[in-house]
Amino acid sequence: MRGQIIVGICSMMKKSKSKPMTQILERLCKFEYIDVVIFSEEVILEEPVEKWPHCDCLISFHSRFPLDKAVEYAKLRNPLLINDLNMQYFIQDREVYRILKEEFIELPRYAVLNRDHPECNLVEGEDHVEVNGEVFPKPFVEKPVCAEDHNVYIYYPTSAGGGSQRLFRKLQIGSRSSVYSPESSVRQTGSYIYEEFMPTDGTDVKVYTVGPDYAHAEARKSPALDGKVERDSEGKEIRYPVMLTAFEKLVARKVCLAFKQTVCGFDLLRANGHSFVCDVNGFSFVKSSMKYYDDCAKILNMIMRELAPKYSIPWSIPIEDEDIPIVPTTSGTMELRCVIAIIRHGDRTPKQKMKMEVRHHFFELFDKYGGYKTGKLKLKKPKQLQEVLDIARQLLVELGQHTDCEIEEKKSKLEQLKTVLEYGHFSGINRKVQLTYMRKGKPKTSSEEEKDGPSLLLILKWGGELTPAGRVQAEELGRAFRCMYPGGQDFAGFPGCGLLRLHSTYRHDLKIYASDEGRVQMTAAAFAKSVQGLLALEGELTPILVQMVKSANMNGLLDSDSDSLTDCQQKVKARLHEIMQKDQEFMQEDYHKLAPTGSPSLVNSMNIIENPVKTCDKVYTLIQSLTSQIRKRLEDPKSALQLYHSETLELMLQRWSKLERDFRMKNGRYDISKIPDIYDCIKYDSQHNASLSLEDTMELFRLSRALADIVIPQEYGISKAEKLDIAQAYCVPLMKKIQLDLKRTHEDEAVNKLHPYSRGVMSPGRHVRTRLYFTSESHVHSLLNMFRYGGLLNEENDQQWKQAMEYLSAVNELNYMTQIVIMLYEDNNKDLTSDERFHVEFHFSPGVKGCDDEENVPLGFGFRPASSENEDKKTNQGSLECLSEDQTDRALLVSDPINIQRKSPVIRNRKTGSMELFSMLAVKRFSVSFARHPTNFEGCSMVPSIYPLETLHNSLSLRQVEEFLSRVCESSSEAHVKTMK
Repeated sequence: MRGQIIVGICSMMKKSKSKPMTQILERLCKFEYIDVVIFSEEVILEEPVEKWPHCDCLISFHSRFPLDKAVEYAKLRNPLLINDLNMQYFIQDREVYRILKEEFIELPRYAVLNRDHPECNLVEGEDHVEVNGEVFPKPFVEKPVCAEDHNVYIYYPTSAGGGSQRLFRKLQIGSRSSVYSPESSVRQTGSYIYEEFMPTDGTDVKVYTVGPDYAHAEARKSPALDGKVERDSEGKEIRYPVMLTAFEKLVARKVCLAFKQTVCGFDLLRANGHSFVCDVNGFSFVKSSMKYYDDCAKILNMIMRELAPKYSIPWSIPIEDEDIPIVPTTSGTMELRCVIAIIRHGDRTPKQKMKMEVRHHFFELFDKYGGYKTGKLKLKKPKQLQEVLDIARQLLVELGQHTDCEIEEKKSKLEQLKTVLEYGHFSGINRKVQLTYMRKGKPKTSSEEEKDGPSLLLILKWGGELTPAGRVQAEELGRAFRCMYPGGQDFAGFPGCGLLRLHSTYRHDLKIYASDEGRVQMTAAAFAKSVQGLLALEGELTPILVQMVKSANMNGLLDSDSDSLTDCQQKVKARLHEIMQKDQEFMQEDYHKLAPTGSPSLVNSMNIIENPVKTCDKVYTLIQSLTSQIRKRLEDPKSALQLYHSETLELMLQRWSKLERDFRMKNGRYDISKIPDIYDCIKYDSQHNASLSLEDTMELFRLSRALADIVIPQEYGISKAEKLDIAQAYCVPLMKKIQLDLKRTHEDEAVNKLHPYSRGVMSPGRHVRTRLYFTSESHVHSLLNMFRYGGLLNEENDQQWKQAMEYLSAVNELNYMTQIVIMLYEDNNKDLTSDERFHVEFHFSPGVKGCDDEENVPLGFGFRPASSENEDKKTNQGSLECLSEDQTDRALLVSDPINIQRKSPVIRNRKTGSMELFSMLAVKRFSVSFARHPTNFEGCSMVPSIYPLETLHNSLSLRQVEEFLSRVCESSSEAHVKTMK
């Protein structure tokens, strides 16, 4: 009896001679009683199985060769099969879904459309498909039933821009694995699996088993994100080993046993706290991991051990020294653990609103979409907006045919409704209609007009779309944001290497949330996108929006109903309206009433205004002059101007004419609530349509800004108590989430840690949690008021906080891209129970610079994070070492607060360029400067720079912050209970 075990390798030569197979076979051959025989392609394809080489153990897997012959050979010779051959038939045609379901392995919800079966049915809607009665709203995935067909499509909802991402087999030469297409309709031929889309935050996990008790996992950038494949110097796709949870290891065991594939690869999607298996690939090797090759060879040796007694072979396993990972500590430094940022959206087109009372056909629409359940209805989908447009058209036809008909809707407002809805295509992201049920109808001005019966209040909102300038602002801020992370203070060459290194090696736990508004969601996507953005992504915004940005509209986290004001806010607006209607110069008592906090920005604005009614008279006259000038331009046949963002002179005139009508009411008084809209419009036109050279625009800008600088911040409360009351109504859910984010950072989250044997990473245990919340102006105002007036610190006892409050009081506007940033550091050398273990910092930026801000900007005390490096420790700023090395996070010791009794020596660099640098002690300070953005046919416009971050406080303990958050959230709950009683 011979004493050798013959291991046969039956696959196409490309697989048999691949680097992973060669590495593993070399290790197998270290055992002296094993011989390896590789079946040639000629033998496999042309010879009958009787003439195939004999073997005791067969490693065979489908690789574009006749699997039937391999099955026939196994029946003839009965070798030990490393991977079952019959089960490979199921893997080829995605029968894996049925098997996974039978084994109770969690997978995305799916349905199979087999067009060979006449009973299968597909109904396609605008934003969903229905497959055999199962509805899949967009986004959803469409996979060919044949596993060999890699043309997988992902379809996006119209609210995110529509279209689809088309995945294909990675090109060996080149760097793409998918492309974005504007096509939104599903394929009409072939058989497919339709699957619920899983939001994985842009990463996939590939798991490789060797037997049921061993699993190696690697993460990579999702091919659906931007389609660009990240490759190493050898042209291989870059992946990083990650640690599996106990549950995921159990899933790997189940997959291995269910499919009877000892060596098996499968795809894992981590989404919403769950792990889903979305595909099983069968025989798969890790592409480049010496540790995996060692482990695989050892385990295969053990599996083959059962053949040893048959040949009387003394069995032993070659033992090699185990590599012990060495992770440097952060002794004497503080390690960044968490970054939380609340960011306002970027530059947008002016928001516009129209209200009208409606009846008749609108009731049918209200009932159709369930409006009676809550008394309110919001219509955003293209189909819904089309129905509103159809009703408006029908009512206008009826008005034209019957001048004495009882239709109550005013013709002018119906015309405006029709015009707005007909403009451009329905995206569902920039226009919406709200209907509110009024049981007794809208109150009339006289008893003669009183009509019995209910009616609906229709509110049409449009505009507010993120502009190209806003997109560039978000991308530029994303690039600058990287520089806050350790190793990211290199402004030359590749800024922000520290963050990119963390994220590319999957040690960065990143979540991006955005409110339901389209401009906010697109700002969030642009921030994370592009070579200039946070994660250096490429491609269209839609795939990034769907995969990276989570909508936070379900629990009031970032959204609020601006039309549903609190009692306190209604009283504040009424008092504000009363004060601003006085036709006299502001008296000392008016300063006490309007600016009880003594805010310099408010006092300065009141000094500019002097008499609010006289200033409103001037503003109204300037608006009349502006509309007159626009009409003259329209009458001039030579003035066929293309305005910014494809707006026309007609639309611009409509915008200003509406403000002219609405600002001055029939009783001669002014509607103060229109002041923010006036400032919004003149700021937009001064920035983007300055080429029109309209007269007196800067005077209108100056006066409307002074009025807005009073009205806008004071709408969120005049006294400190009112500011807190209104702030709690807006942002307590967000504050609770921030509190949770800070707490969870302490936990051992293996999902965002690398495996200890990760190659080329010196500190695999390090991980950083980043939470980005993109929202609107109301949440930013409210959150800042909560921190300012909620009792976080006592100004009398804390000089640093006192000076920070003085700086915030001097800021007159929270403009686009305003940021509130919270950073949490950990000192691993301190006791876990010590207040010195965790350290919290607050930073703030008022966002984009205004048209005339350059000379009047209030200066803070600089950006002073704990991670700022000393000047004498500068590295070569042009070096690319940060791309290949993973340095220990260095930080200043912060046991004592940094002394900021005097203004920091800030030197403003007025040169325009990619970054605007500020030199100061111990830190590099930056702001995003002017940049030209792609204009297409929109004319050229400069993108204004963004103010740098200012440190409000750099020596808070985590306990202080947690106690503050708990206190304000609890007081809000108590206030809510009292209100309910």
